[in-house]
Amino acid sequence: MHFAPQVKKAIKAETCLFGTVDTWILWNLTGGAKGGKHYTDVTNASRTFLMNIELLTWDPLLLHTFKIPANILPEIKSSSEIYGRVARGFPLENVRISSILGNQQASLVGQRCLKEGQAKNTYRSGCFLLYNTGISKVQSTHGLVTTVAYKFGSKPAVYALEGSVAVAGAAMKWLRDNMGFMGDIQKETESLAQEVFNTGDVYFVPAFKGLYAPYWRKDARGIICGLTAFSTKQHIIRAALEAVCFQTRDILEAMNKDCGIPLTKLHVDGKMTVNSLLMQLQADISGMPVVRAQSQDITALGTAMAAGAAEGIKAWEIYSEERELVPSDTFLPTSTESERDARYTKWKMAVQRSLGWALAKKSSVMTGKFNSYNGSFET
Repeated sequence: MHFAPQVKKAIKAETCLFGTVDTWILWNLTGGAKGGKHYTDVTNASRTFLMNIELLTWDPLLLHTFKIPANILPEIKSSSEIYGRVARGFPLENVRISSILGNQQASLVGQRCLKEGQAKNTYRSGCFLLYNTGISKVQSTHGLVTTVAYKFGSKPAVYALEGSVAVAGAAMKWLRDNMGFMGDIQKETESLAQEVFNTGDVYFVPAFKGLYAPYWRKDARGIICGLTAFSTKQHIIRAALEAVCFQTRDILEAMNKDCGIPLTKLHVDGKMTVNSLLMQLQADISGMPVVRAQSQDITALGTAMAAGAAEGIKAWEIYSEERELVPSDTFLPTSTESERDARYTKWKMAVQRSLGWALAKKSSVMTGKFNSYNGSFET
């Protein structure tokens, strides 16, 4: 905006509009330059770093700081209301458009984690864990992010705590592409990991680009430790799967400390969840039931639920518990508390050994060591 002459010129002529991907799609579907609707919803707007998540409006101070004119921004709407109709010339001409939701928030809705104290984790190249905190904004002191979960029509906004894992499924891709440990990730990962009873005390911290929540250490780098002459690729593959579960437990521990309401179960979805061994490991490492949705389209389902519940549509009541929309499998912990805590202690030791490998450039965001207990950076 500040460096492209054509954009500067368009802003001055008031012919420039800004928006996230949802804004662009809605604008085009509803007519584009011929009267298209220039809207976004609270969940997507909250990710721009320009919205006040309490007032649910564009923040004047942030706009001033970044020198962004308010008139180029889309109007912020709820996540479930009628925004307009599909314009002429499209296959769904005249169909009402009634939901906009961010990716992870749509997954939270699709998992029906609509009550305070419920959480879901999506397992893909990374992991994305959202904990519903209800209408209260919980300011994390343990390295998590406060975000808007959803807002249905005129109802109050619901908030969430979010923790992200940088590398989950991406570690399997690295083991395949860089190490040649397997051919087909989906077909071989689980079977290879099951060829050994445990990791042989091997721990894998896949901090290829630093560690995200709750550590926020960009100076961390990937390590494999605990190797012996008897360690095999099967041990390392299993350790990579366990790393996903340990990183998830890191976030769950932070959420429990921030919210004071310990989770009783974890809802899961995403491509990696087809791996039943991974799901059992997650239950054993976290010490709680893991409920796997038997669908790869939970995000789409969440958006459809919000669309169907919009005022003027009312195809269903979104809070109804009368029917299970998606069948699920439940994995129960088979480990004892002392067993999982002993292994988690070693995981934390491995994490400590991954820190400080890369020289972190100081910035206003990250200067020094992150204290995961009080949410501050120590210089």
